[in-house]
Amino acid sequence: MVRGSLGKLLSRSISLAGKWQQQQLRRLNIHEYQGAELMSKYGINVPKGVAVSSIDEVKQALKNVFPNDKELVVKSQILAGGRGLGTFKSGLKGGVHIVKAEEVEHIAGNMLGQILVTKQTGPQGKLVSKVYLCEKLSLVNEMYFAITLDRSSAGPLIIACRKGGTSIEDLAEKFPDMIVKVPIDVFKGITDEDAAKVVDGLAPKVADRNASIEQVKQLYELFCKCDCTLLEVAAGKADLNYIGLDGEIGCMVNGAGLAMATMDIIKLHGGTPANFLDVGGNASEGQVVEAFKILTADDKVKAILVNIFGGIMKCDVIASGIVNAAKQVSLKVPVVVRLEGTNVDQGKRILTTLTQLTEY
Repeated sequence: MVRGSLGKLLSRSISLAGKWQQQQLRRLNIHEYQGAELMSKYGINVPKGVAVSSIDEVKQALKNVFPNDKELVVKSQILAGGRGLGTFKSGLKGGVHIVKAEEVEHIAGNMLGQILVTKQTGPQGKLVSKVYLCEKLSLVNEMYFAITLDRSSAGPLIIACRKGGTSIEDLAEKFPDMIVKVPIDVFKGITDEDAAKVVDGLAPKVADRNASIEQVKQLYELFCKCDCTLLEVAAGKADLNYIGLDGEIGCMVNGAGLAMATMDIIKLHGGTPANFLDVGGNASEGQVVEAFKILTADDKVKAILVNIFGGIMKCDVIASGIVNAAKQVSLKVPVVVRLEGTNVDQGKRILTTLTQLTEY
C-alpha cells in the first residue's frame, strides 16, 4: 500500500507581488480525507475511514463504520503538515492519536473546534473543524511518496523514499542517497519502467512487485487528472487571467491595477482574497459566466466580490453574465457587486433579479 496525503501531490507554490505576499505560499488544496476518497476512486489502496465534524457523527461512525474495530486512528484535518507532532492551544499534544475504540469520542471531542499549531501553520495555528477516523493497520514499513512539477526536467517528478515521511526534508538532507527521483515524460506519460524504478527504490523485496507498479501508475493518473492547475487551464481557455490564493473571498475585477487594489482593500479590512481573476476590458457575457464557474469551483470561497469600473467594459454585460452564471452554477454564497461607469444604471436594474446578491 502506498501511503501519504494527496494534498502533497496537489500542492504547488506561487509568488505574487504585494507587501502581504512577499514569500511563496504552499497551497494544500484538499484535506487528507478528501485525498483518500480520490485515491480510492482511482483504485489506490487506502485504509477504511470517515470524516466527522461533531460528536454525534463520531458516534454514528463508530456504530456504522467501525462496529468491530478495537483501535482506531483519530487524525485532525487541517491544511498543513506536521499534525502528528503538533500541539493544540488547549494543551493536547499531537494532532494524530491511535486510541482504543471507547476513547475515540473523547479524543475527537478534544480536537474538534480547537486550534492546532504545527511547524507549518505558524504560531497562530489552524482551526480543526473535522477529524478523520481511520482503521488501524499494522505497518511493516512506512515510506514516502510524492509527485510534483519539476522545472529542471520540465515535467512531473516522482520523489520517493523507503524510510518514513513525517520528516522527509531531514532525511533528504542527511541521507540524500535514500531519495528516489524519477522524472516522467509529460508527453509519453508514466511507463512500466518508470514505475518499476520507483517500486524497486522503495522496497527491493516487495512481495507483489507488479501490483505495486500498478499502484504507482494509478497515483500518476490521479495526479494528472486532479491536479490543481486545472483551474488555471480553464481560465486560460476562457481568455481570463486567474491566480489562486489562500483566502475566502473570490474576486472578479476588470484590470490588473484594480485587481491589486481590490485585494489590498480586502486585506486592509481583515479579509483574505481567494484569487486574482481579471476579466479584462472587453469581456463577453459568456466569459463572465465562465469566471463565476471558476470562482465557485473553489470550496474555500465563502463570498464573491465583483468590482467593475466600466469604460470599454460595459456594466450591463457584467450584470447579465452574473445573472446567467447564478442560474447555471447554483450560487450558494453571497455576492457583492460594485459597478461604476458605462451603462451602470442598466447593470443595476439587471442585478435586481439576482436573489443571492447581497449588495450592488
